[in-house]
Amino acid sequence: MSKYTTGEIAKLCGVSVRTVQYYDDRGILVPSELSEGGRRLYTENDLKRMHIICFLREAGLPINSISALFAEKKPENIISILLEQQEQVLREELSECQAKLDLTLGIKRELKEIDTFSVESIGDIAHVMKQKNKLNKMRWTMLLTGIPVTALQWTSIVLWITNGLWWLFVAWALVAIPWGICVSKYYFNHVAYICPECHEMFKPKMKEALWAYHTPKMRRLICPKCGRKGLCVEVYAEKEDKK
Repeated sequence: MSKYTTGEIAKLCGVSVRTVQYYDDRGILVPSELSEGGRRLYTENDLKRMHIICFLREAGLPINSISALFAEKKPENIISILLEQQEQVLREELSECQAKLDLTLGIKRELKEIDTFSVESIGDIAHVMKQKNKLNKMRWTMLLTGIPVTALQWTSIVLWITNGLWWLFVAWALVAIPWGICVSKYYFNHVAYICPECHEMFKPKMKEALWAYHTPKMRRLICPKCGRKGLCVEVYAEKEDKK
């Protein structure tokens, strides 16, 4: 049967000599023999055991768990449980890392839209991203409620042209106008704008905001704090919210 020194088993397993010695000190890879000179010698079974330890370490299992595993009379009965637990831990870590990555990428995207970067800009971006989900949810709700109104509009136009049923268009107008007013009031009551100059958040009058040029994320307004006129970043904010 082949015998391996500490250096040889370390090389075969792709680890350092100190790692092998550490596993020996922890009692999870004790050499089967000692030479006359006191050198540690490992057998084929020790080499297999070392490969298993390396595999479990690569999977992320802590040394204490591996040590407890080998202390069992039938380690195969609990290894599946340990791996399931480790899978859960890794999935949670992966989810946290993904959230951090999404946050980082989101900050980078927002920074590209800022002409002049400052420390205050980070605060603006943080506020925008915290409220982003609420703002998107509100927009989707408005969009979905508008689908029936839009469908009624086109149906009434087609029937007016083809069958002369003009009263359906009137019925649509009687529905669409109140709906449009209510939706607009609701929307502008739940959004505010951040001035990129003074970094203050403000709520413009509905008439000003309604007719102002805008993009999906910004609207051209006059900041009541510093008087700047230009694109301001739109964020979700309740009536009572203040920056």
